[in-house]
Amino acid sequence: MKIFGHRGAAGLVAENTLESITEALQYNVDGIEIDVHCCKSGELIVIHDTTLDRTTNGKGEVANYTLKELQEFSTIEGYAIPTLIEVLHLINARCELNIELKGKETAIPVMKLLEAYIESTDWVEDDFILSSFDHSQLYTIKAKTSKFKLGVLSEENITSALSVAKELEAYSIHPPIATLTKKETDTAKDQGYHIYVWTVNTKTLINQSKSWNVDGIITDFPNFV
Repeated sequence: MKIFGHRGAAGLVAENTLESITEALQYNVDGIEIDVHCCKSGELIVIHDTTLDRTTNGKGEVANYTLKELQEFSTIEGYAIPTLIEVLHLINARCELNIELKGKETAIPVMKLLEAYIESTDWVEDDFILSSFDHSQLYTIKAKTSKFKLGVLSEENITSALSVAKELEAYSIHPPIATLTKKETDTAKDQGYHIYVWTVNTKTLINQSKSWNVDGIITDFPNFV
């Protein structure tokens, strides 16, 4: 079972920061999960929410600020708001990267950035999973390329995501731990899908996930594993 640090190691250090990712890497995670939005000047910004309000000392929508303007803000803990490029530099192909397409119209910019970045680094296409709750973004990528693994995020259960996963020829389905059942897990795996479960934050749920033979968990606490 693979271990992915959720937004880095969000339970230990401020989420979606280079410092949080560095913390997760110390526990030899198999992968990191992050969220991306496009800012006004076009760069891909690593942040979960549409707005700056919850996690930073700024206010308003990420999309309304240029990168230069965003660099004037920090997280509440005092860390810089990173770009996707900075995250790629930091990880340096030491583990997989699950990029959640959180912001609107991030699919094509992410795809183009990764394609260009792979050409000059040690990263390969198979190091990435591109996932989203906004399945239209996954369809956008599917229409352009088959190079990248696609992950269908579900807020409900595995069954609700199966039809989308089939149409996309997706690599994985990402259900919440709260609705996960062994029967659904077995059904999806029998159909060839990898199961990555979020957000698995207790040792009991980690052990349950292992016993149900899921392929990976996404956790705020990679130090628990």
